[in-house]
Amino acid sequence: MNIQPMVLVVEDEDDIAELLRFGLQRAGFAVSWVKNLTDARASVKKSLPDLILLDWMLPDGEGVQWLTQLRGDERSKMLPIIMLTARAQEADKLKGLEGGADDYLTKPFSPKELIARINNVLRRSAPQHVAQVITIGQSVLNDDDHTLAKMDGSMHETLGNTEFKLLKFLVTHPNKCYSRAQLLDYVWGDHVYIEERTVDVHVLRLRKILQKFDLENALETVRGVGYRWAV
Repeated sequence: MNIQPMVLVVEDEDDIAELLRFGLQRAGFAVSWVKNLTDARASVKKSLPDLILLDWMLPDGEGVQWLTQLRGDERSKMLPIIMLTARAQEADKLKGLEGGADDYLTKPFSPKELIARINNVLRRSAPQHVAQVITIGQSVLNDDDHTLAKMDGSMHETLGNTEFKLLKFLVTHPNKCYSRAQLLDYVWGDHVYIEERTVDVHVLRLRKILQKFDLENALETVRGVGYRWAV
């Protein structure tokens, strides 16, 4: 079972939003839809999505202005954002991209192209959310069945959902230390009410699995800071 990335659609036109919802869900994404910037801000404040599809013209303001605000906030500055708008002028595209959009797609759009662009953005900025098989030393981590297996077939382990997401995130972001609070945001989905010690519990479980694959030393504890995957 693959991880379902959450896409926040900020779009005030019902027919376009329904088309987006249908196409995204069919492609394996979870979808949250709001019609204005007020509700979009409230949604992001509550929980960071994995990607935002953002219209330019909305009932209570311009999406590009909110984009600039998101990029200026430490919590959301790395959040993948694609502008999806009817504004097709080159100057508008430049304003959107220079304002911090990861991509810019104009209406009318091809649903297949949109999904391809979403996957491309996630592959660059949030690879833990793109279905893949990841090589880890002499082992492979597989999205399809949440397994870690040795290449020679001598060891095979099915990971719990949280341990899988935690390992995939660390492996796809190597050599960078993440605090417990950051891991809660990136792996647990920005659930601010989960205690930070929850991370330690899952790291301990993950280490017991990694020992079987001689990978436990790659998951390092940085005293007073957090954890990192060292390669």
